[in-house]
Amino acid sequence: MVFPISDDDSDRRTVPYVNYALIAINVLVFVAFQRFGNNEHFTYAWATVPEEIRTGKDIDKPVEVIDPVTNRRFEIPLEPTPISVYLTLLTSMFLHGGIAHILGNMWFLWIFGDNVEDTLGHIRYLLFYLVCGVLASLAHVASVLVFHNNPYIPSLGASGAISGVMGGYLLLFPTKRVTVILGRVLTEVPAFVAVGIWFLFQIISGLGALGDSRPSGVAYGAHIGGFVAGLALVRVFGIGHEPGT
Repeated sequence: MVFPISDDDSDRRTVPYVNYALIAINVLVFVAFQRFGNNEHFTYAWATVPEEIRTGKDIDKPVEVIDPVTNRRFEIPLEPTPISVYLTLLTSMFLHGGIAHILGNMWFLWIFGDNVEDTLGHIRYLLFYLVCGVLASLAHVASVLVFHNNPYIPSLGASGAISGVMGGYLLLFPTKRVTVILGRVLTEVPAFVAVGIWFLFQIISGLGALGDSRPSGVAYGAHIGGFVAGLALVRVFGIGHEPGT
């Protein structure tokens, strides 16, 4: 597995205010509203539930389901959603399941987001990020329904949007040097290697999860969908914009 440490920012021309703001908002929501992941009422109310997206109806009470491995019944404590359930495709992007979850996501956003913002400009980068996140959430919902996974398990996290950023980064900066931990070695590799290995891992892990009836806790469909969206849209969002302005 490859873990990025930093990249070459020597050619960046602007301060990535939007990227900083996105990181700050994610941290604020996690600390002040989710209470470091301990406020389940808030988390379950604002996360994306695939079944709610499929039907357009809010599920405002706990749902009892059967574990496919143990055949034991357990309860998913779903909460009333105070907005349209479709808007949870957006709000879920700012929720996280734990400290490791948010630290990992914000680290990747810190490394890869600033250069994409520098190329697209502040407003376009924000729109690009949000659109990739929504498309990633829809990709996750579709994968859950197509492969008959549990549609009542909420999904949350910035991973899908950040995957879109990484897809855009790969297309814009394929040869930019990225410092990574590769196995047990600290080394520099081109972005297409660093990001490519990461994406290959998402595909392999996602395919492996298809044959496992137990939920992995990782929305690989969102990662893959967000990455593909980033690849497809980054040039579109950059049309007519002069990088660095």
